Amino acid sequence: MALSDPIADMLNRIRNAALNHSPTVDCKNSKVCTGIAQALAHEGYVKSHDIIDDGRQGILRVHLKYGPNGEQLFHKMERQSKPGCRVYTKVSELPRPLAGLGVAILTTPKGVLSDRQCREENVGGEMICIVE
Repeated sequence: MALSDPIADMLNRIRNAALNHSPTVDCKNSKVCTGIAQALAHEGYVKSHDIIDDGRQGILRVHLKYGPNGEQLFHKMERQSKPGCRVYTKVSELPRPLAGLGVAILTTPKGVLSDRQCREENVGGEMICIVE
């Protein structure tokens, strides 16, 4: 079965696994999904990720991270740019989710980056999701 939106599928799997307090979650591997996992790890929302070879596309295993009392570190993980309605933004118009406490993840010509990294690199792109 082909997925029409693998990015939304990955975000839903991470959100559902965090609600269930699972230590890991498996997603389909792609360059964009790996970039999202790297951006989430760089911003401190997940511990790490591994790529498991299954003889086909591969599996992306994301190791989730929780607070000191077992609470999840994000409350909302919302997809912004959808296959039917793409959302592009300039570096000067990048949002600051939760006044800088959250993170926006974008796909840019320099790869998948968080909003902080986009401001450092001075590059805009397609807004994938916002994590608060």
